[in-house]
Amino acid sequence: MPPLDPFVAVADPTRRAILDRLRRGEAPVAAIAADFAMSRPAVSKHLRVLREARLVRDRPGGADGRQRVYALTAEPLREVLEWTAAYQTFWRATLGTLKRHVEARRAEDA
Repeated sequence: MPPLDPFVAVADPTRRAILDRLRRGEAPVAAIAADFAMSRPAVSKHLRVLREARLVRDRPGGADGRQRVYALTAEPLREVLEWTAAYQTFWRATLGTLKRHVEARRAEDA
């Protein structure tokens, strides 16, 4: 089965928040779930989507090995970064135009 598209995975704000959490370091699913106002099974479903998109990896952890520990795998985000980078030029130009407009209005009002 081909990996899930990373764009699909990061479209959900909860999954983006989980990725942000994992930027601080790997964590067991229970610790990740503690950061969210939802059930552990709901967080596990989000982690499964992230794993299918190869944005996280998991391994056995804990004393008995039954707990899953998750870590960020950021490489698939490169595709998202490259796509959004094209819009940086657009936003810089748009914000630059807005800045010049506001400054011109202030100068007229002064």
